[in-house]
Amino acid sequence: MAVEGGAVEGGAAAGGAGTSGTEWIPDVLGDEFEQLTLELADDDQGPVVATLVRALPEEIGWWDRVRGWVPELHDVDVLYVHGWSDYFFQKRLARFWTARGARFFALDLRKYGRSLRDGQTPGYITDLATYDEDIAAALDAMGQGDDGEASARRLVLLGHSTGGLTLSLWASRHPGAADAVILNSPWLEFQVASARAALAPMVELQARLRPLDVAPQVDLGFYTRAQQEVADPDDPMGIDLRWRPAQTMAVHAGWLHAILSGHRTVAAGLAITAPVCVLLSARFAAPARWSDDLTRADTVLVVDDIARAALRLGPSVTVERIDGALHDVFLSAHGAREEAYRRLDRWVTGWRAAD
Repeated sequence: MAVEGGAVEGGAAAGGAGTSGTEWIPDVLGDEFEQLTLELADDDQGPVVATLVRALPEEIGWWDRVRGWVPELHDVDVLYVHGWSDYFFQKRLARFWTARGARFFALDLRKYGRSLRDGQTPGYITDLATYDEDIAAALDAMGQGDDGEASARRLVLLGHSTGGLTLSLWASRHPGAADAVILNSPWLEFQVASARAALAPMVELQARLRPLDVAPQVDLGFYTRAQQEVADPDDPMGIDLRWRPAQTMAVHAGWLHAILSGHRTVAAGLAITAPVCVLLSARFAAPARWSDDLTRADTVLVVDDIARAALRLGPSVTVERIDGALHDVFLSAHGAREEAYRRLDRWVTGWRAAD
């Protein structure tokens, strides 16, 4: 895994990625990837945008058309949403879907990655429902909006960590909009679940009085180090440290209140009508000091608590526990990474067959 101080593979600088407009342009990932800037309503920090990245499947060859063969996921659109202190850069994950005929889209939410602009507080939000505007703009650009010409295509939501929480809440508020929801270590519960109820009122008060106050936290960069230690030469990827810093971005009181409110909603039970697949590491390891054990476990979330919370998402939930996986299961060591893709393939194949 190449960690760079500049943009990924020669792309645009942070705070200035892309050009606002309605045309797809080459993305910083290069190859088959393109990006589209989505104009959103201004907020108190000025103009706001989201950025949609896409990778499309190869066209069906003439011989396949003659014999009537079509890829398994030819009528599927995938929308990926990243986690906290993150952005989209996983080419192989996109190609997993396009190789099966799906159209793949990834959304850099407002104030993250390609969408971060000068003068903005990175990742800051005070209500996760505000992302409804980002998601609606992405779906419209994908042709999945109310009047979209491709609205008959099946929609798969794919979210990692905080993105998994965001998409879970969105899917519950929009029953029937998604045909499947796939979550990669979704942040469905606070790291100390038993402390959430006691902590929430204090955070709510601070968020009301001083929402931009920075919460105390200790991040020694061990999660980033673990990814570097297990980087797979067969699945290389570069990371822009301005968009995905080695240590987490500052956590503000207003944002933390939004997260805890989301956790409370999940704990009360969601109503996601689509089948849900949750991919998780088999173990949690506290990142208090460096050891090789941190390269074989989730060091961000208490995965047993996440597994329990996942059962409150809806009536059809599959939980896949992967031995040796990191917090992002698709960035794990080679064996766990391949197992994560095998589990994903098995679940998608079963979902498609049943559907």
